[in-house]
Amino acid sequence: MSEQLARAVRVGTDIGGTFTDLIAVGDDVYLTCSADILPEIREYERTSTAVVNAYVGPAVSHYMRSLTTKLVAAGITAPLEIMQSAGGTMSPAAAMRRPAYLVESGPAAGVIACAHLARLTNRPNVISFDMGGTTAKAAMLENGEPVRTTEYEIGGGINLSSRLVKGGGYAIKLPFIDVSEIGAGGGSLVGIDEFGGASVGPQSAGAAPGPVCYGRGGVQPTLADALAVLGYLNAKQLAGGAVVLDVGAARDALRDSVADRLELPVLEAAHGVLMVAVATMTRAVKAVSTYRGRDPRDFALCAFGGNGPVVAVEIARALSMRHVLVPPAPGVFSAVGLLFSQTEQEFVRTLLFRAGEIEERAVEAAYDSLADEAWASLAEEGIAPEVVTLARLADLRYAGQAYELTVRVADGAVDVARLTADFVDEHERTYGHGSMDDPVDLVSIRIVARVDRPTLSSRLAPSEDPSAENGAETRRAYFGPAVGLVDVPVVARAALDGTEAEGPVFVDEYDSTTVIPPGCRATLDAFGSINIDVD
Repeated sequence: MSEQLARAVRVGTDIGGTFTDLIAVGDDVYLTCSADILPEIREYERTSTAVVNAYVGPAVSHYMRSLTTKLVAAGITAPLEIMQSAGGTMSPAAAMRRPAYLVESGPAAGVIACAHLARLTNRPNVISFDMGGTTAKAAMLENGEPVRTTEYEIGGGINLSSRLVKGGGYAIKLPFIDVSEIGAGGGSLVGIDEFGGASVGPQSAGAAPGPVCYGRGGVQPTLADALAVLGYLNAKQLAGGAVVLDVGAARDALRDSVADRLELPVLEAAHGVLMVAVATMTRAVKAVSTYRGRDPRDFALCAFGGNGPVVAVEIARALSMRHVLVPPAPGVFSAVGLLFSQTEQEFVRTLLFRAGEIEERAVEAAYDSLADEAWASLAEEGIAPEVVTLARLADLRYAGQAYELTVRVADGAVDVARLTADFVDEHERTYGHGSMDDPVDLVSIRIVARVDRPTLSSRLAPSEDPSAENGAETRRAYFGPAVGLVDVPVVARAALDGTEAEGPVFVDEYDSTTVIPPGCRATLDAFGSINIDVD
């Protein structure tokens, strides 16, 4: 046993862990302690979070070791930072100790990029919409900052943090950017049930065989096939010509599987598939807006991902949103978000004060103790204190409630009256009601330690498609029974600079296509983003 224990110490030390953070016994056993990964009340959420952490731990640890080894072998000495679900970054050692913090890190990067763009363009209220091949993801930004949550479920068909939809997945009570994710993307399979109803997703054709139009063996039509049949995608120059679409095969698949069964012309069936997909994807947007007590009409929709700009205007129309923003390099905009992220760690402690019994001095002392823990943790990673900013937050609830809302704690001495008023305001924004007369509990305190970094360049260079010659080329496209089949000019993003384009117009780029339907107007702003006014 002593030899096994020594091996546990050695392995734990190699990855920067301790017995209370992570114990690795042998090469194939990974243990995590729930009290360390989530030092808060609520046993179920703590247990579920620890199980998720332990489940992904071995794979993440193996990947981090492999990645760091290969970077050193390649002569890359720059410090490696790993994106986490709250929008900040952490060291590889911290990621191996707390891999559950990485669960939604990919979508979080896109939201961080969107927040950067929102601040540059002076749009304080934005909903990000990221759509790729398998999923559509949405997040809300207020006053230029992403909305964050500590209540999240994964693996339930739609990943979201709404308290109105619970029990569909595995709970993770860690800091997350409030991202709603639903299984609907370009590769989502189209089906017709026994009652004649159409569905798009959540099953996907994946990368192999992929949509029928890719010509790689796919036989069941997907949303991408419907978009190709509608004429929205460049069949010859997708990804700069690396992908040539077989529109005829997509049309045949839609006819056999959808149009004939519904007794519809193929173009109408394809447009119907798009409308069904839009109806599905609006759920993701509603989950971060309507379900949170916000009106999506008060927000602009920032669309990115390979397919986001294709369907963005239809999403906006379905929710009566009036403005769509398409950033430069939309297909890789999530990756761009990694450049704008900051090293960040969050520390939490349950500090249960019943209503009317909150002691300001005790709360202040608890924050000081938690700040010491934050400084010590950052010092272990070699981060100098002068580049670190600490932000204080608190979780509060009305007495008798079973859930909390997190509010920012103002700088200076803790002011319980102000803290209570801020909670009441947030409760009213979220749920439509709030009262200063009802007693309030303080449940937990939090500190977010963020490392400041220099601001990067404000403008991104667009990735132009060489086939888009400022309207010289056109594509025939279908926009529904009311408009029909029309010739649509194809332009490069730069062609919108200094002018207003009336839809229909397609903006073709290497990594995405922006669809500007009839009745809409588009311009290019000073930061290279396409601004679309929706009719």
